[in-house]
Amino acid sequence: MSSKHYTITTELSDIHLEETLDFIEEYFLRPQGEYYHSANKSFVNGVAHLNFTAINEKEKWEVLVELQATNPFRVKMTPVNNQHNTDITQKMDLIEEELLIAVQVYEDAIRQATLYFAWVEGEENIPEAPPTRRKKFSFRIFGSNMILIYLLFFAVNIVLFLSLGIVMAIIAILAVQLVVVLLSDKILLRTSDWNITPENPRVHILEYQLPLDDYLKFQEKFGKDMIIQMKEKIYQKSLAVGLEPTCEIGEDVFAEYGFQCNADLRVSKVVDIYSIVKEAASKFNITMPKVALTNTMIANAAATGPSPNRGLVLITTGLLVQLEEDEILSVIGHEMGHLSGRDPLILFSIISLEFILRFSILYPVVALSPLLYLIVALGLIFFIAKFFETRADLLSAMKIGQPQVLAEALRKIGYNRLLTERISPTRFPTWINFDPHPPIYFRIDRLENMKTPLKVKDPLIRSIKDVFSGFKHSLRIK
Repeated sequence: MSSKHYTITTELSDIHLEETLDFIEEYFLRPQGEYYHSANKSFVNGVAHLNFTAINEKEKWEVLVELQATNPFRVKMTPVNNQHNTDITQKMDLIEEELLIAVQVYEDAIRQATLYFAWVEGEENIPEAPPTRRKKFSFRIFGSNMILIYLLFFAVNIVLFLSLGIVMAIIAILAVQLVVVLLSDKILLRTSDWNITPENPRVHILEYQLPLDDYLKFQEKFGKDMIIQMKEKIYQKSLAVGLEPTCEIGEDVFAEYGFQCNADLRVSKVVDIYSIVKEAASKFNITMPKVALTNTMIANAAATGPSPNRGLVLITTGLLVQLEEDEILSVIGHEMGHLSGRDPLILFSIISLEFILRFSILYPVVALSPLLYLIVALGLIFFIAKFFETRADLLSAMKIGQPQVLAEALRKIGYNRLLTERISPTRFPTWINFDPHPPIYFRIDRLENMKTPLKVKDPLIRSIKDVFSGFKHSLRIK
């Protein structure tokens, strides 16, 4: 078998590329010394290379790996002495995934020592901050196919039933829920920081990635809020008065905390997010939705709205930081899948049906054990929601045409969960938790096995079958 060549895109500045190789050797290769051997770092034309050997003597396979510290990282894997192993391609895929996770882990460490600035052309500058309670609440409700409305109204139900009686309470609660669904796009838009429009379509992202070792030392001196303080001072000197953050403007602030600002620390990008959403909408043949942006480094996206022609897509700046433009397009394709499939209304209908059954046919069961009923009902609703999340992945693969790119985006966003799921002896718990999304390993494997162009007669039926198949396989011990 010939060598495999691929790249790992990264948001790291040039100054951290060589450090990544050291991190991989120390925290990825050495702890797995039974599989990875002969790690050696060298320099070729001034560029750092990390070479190591992956060996499994029991299964009789061996792979030589070369990792080059460029941006993007360049990886070459060459199998040797594997004539008796027919699964070498699968083994190399696992090594590739582990390397990507290792890079993501290091990136996550660097993010703690990074000054992030984001702004939208022509819009008021808003500093990046952790989401407020109001934003978190709105995002979780409207970004999870409305399922959390079930929990919100479960407590309200009791009060209304006591005050209005059964019939009037059912009518009142269903009416309020319907109004919330119909106004979900407007509600979520009001909680975002920016409205992205054709006049102001571009988002600027600027990062200053401080040396990690120095950052940890100075953090002990200045406290855990050092980064927040530095960002606030630079923001007031730059974006707050209409200027782009530069080393010259922030020089005094950097010096105050013992750092020097130089070009090697700086990473910047400009993303025309309006055009990306417009392209996705055109591929789905639906009306261009409203586009909202929230300035937080939590990577996420959501879609809501009462119909495909009155939808809203919410994106965070963290998503723009972590993903490349083709990956962003595929993630937006997933959200368009929700809009085109009318998933918010469908989930609302399912929740409403359960609500009616709870106080009619199923009432004796509820009265017997309310807590047990709630757990079972929630578990069933969240499991059904997995059908629609899986369909959204499939629709993105069909319409955008990049299932492998969406898989790569999911790896980057959910690498922590992926690592946990990969090493867990059983994956069953990841299928029965209160999460509308299927396990991320299942979504990635499914997407990577898709061939393009992809045509499926009934995406929902296909997705339901895939979910049950994945659930069935999770019952097996690895």
